Amino acid sequence: MPRESPARKKGASGVPEATGSNPTDRGKAGAKRTLLTDGKAIPLAVVLCGANRHDSQMLAEVLDAVVVPLSDDDQERQLCLDRGYDTPTCRAAVATRRMTAHIPKKASVTGPLPAPGNPERHPPRRWVVEVGHAWFNRFHQLLIRCEKQAAHHLGFVQLAAALIIWRKLAPLSE
Repeated sequence: MPRESPARKKGASGVPEATGSNPTDRGKAGAKRTLLTDGKAIPLAVVLCGANRHDSQMLAEVLDAVVVPLSDDDQERQLCLDRGYDTPTCRAAVATRRMTAHIPKKASVTGPLPAPGNPERHPPRRWVVEVGHAWFNRFHQLLIRCEKQAAHHLGFVQLAAALIIWRKLAPLSE
């Protein structure tokens, strides 16, 4: 019996395996991690989905996947997102969770992007999440997905997240 890869067949739905048609790899099925981090790139929540889903479609799931409940004090929670999240659905998802969204507006014919250095232009903060993804990619088991089932892959991702948090917070307790 031939072994099936975790990517399954080309064009398969892949929803139970958290896979989907990868637009950058000739339509082969692939997976992606959607990551929520704090200001120091420490992971707060991770959600798996198919490679064909845009990150903005996963925003509500990621915000609900935070394991440690955020404090319920009166301090406002800030959420920095990039231009890809500038949709009414994303803004509503953030507002229902009592957060303040910092999302730069998309460029349009009526409102082009402000010039660099203009106070109206949001500074890029995407590097924080990219650092978090780089920390996950140091684990070979996550860099190349070998598991067929999404639950097994999610277990490895959560284990890696726990190790990353421990490595970043352990030096602070000494």
